[in-house]
Amino acid sequence: MFEPADLFDLHQTAHAALFDGCAHAWDALKRLKDYLAANTRPGLHNLCDGVAWIGKDVSIGEGTIVEDGAMIKGPAIIGRDCEIRHGAYIRENVIVGDGCLLGNACEFKNAVLFNECDVPHFNYVGDSILGHGAHLGAGVKISNLRITPGHVTVELDGQPFDTGLRKFGALLGDHANVGCNAVLNPGSIIGRNSLIYPNVNWRGILPANMIAKNKAQIEVVVLRPRSP
Repeated sequence: MFEPADLFDLHQTAHAALFDGCAHAWDALKRLKDYLAANTRPGLHNLCDGVAWIGKDVSIGEGTIVEDGAMIKGPAIIGRDCEIRHGAYIRENVIVGDGCLLGNACEFKNAVLFNECDVPHFNYVGDSILGHGAHLGAGVKISNLRITPGHVTVELDGQPFDTGLRKFGALLGDHANVGCNAVLNPGSIIGRNSLIYPNVNWRGILPANMIAKNKAQIEVVVLRPRSP
């Protein structure tokens, strides 16, 4: 499930060429900077609701609304009919598809979002690719840097496989859904239509159409009055 077509409907992005020749979907992250340098055509066709800071190497499509206080450094290509909410921070080398929601206090860096992604509240998305219709619940963080030296690895045939990336967050397949306050550790790969429950600390590969549940126990006791 590492090839681009295993995770993503490449018809749901205007930038399918980014994945041409990629043996592994994460290889697109290695070429993202050069792709944007060659293909960004700066132009702001959006509406601003208030005052936003937008850099010179930014393209924004028609129907997109950028709210007051958003910052888009660029290089970045943002599609049509998106909503960039107050306090969103879009750093360098970001592609956003059509109909996406980038929410308050969310940060994006070296990332690709396919069409109709929802990243609405207090999220970090770095060095990652989110497929068509993927959704992050409030507070989800994608960790993109391992705390020990070396490249991020993924498991292949029971052995660690070197991705060649020092920074690599996650690949979320089409319509993957991650619950509130979950953490995706470096090199996480989430298959199409899979679901991660809130507060899960996830590491590794979750195949398509699966659910990752948090087994934490909750104790329910009788509420007793406190002594005066």
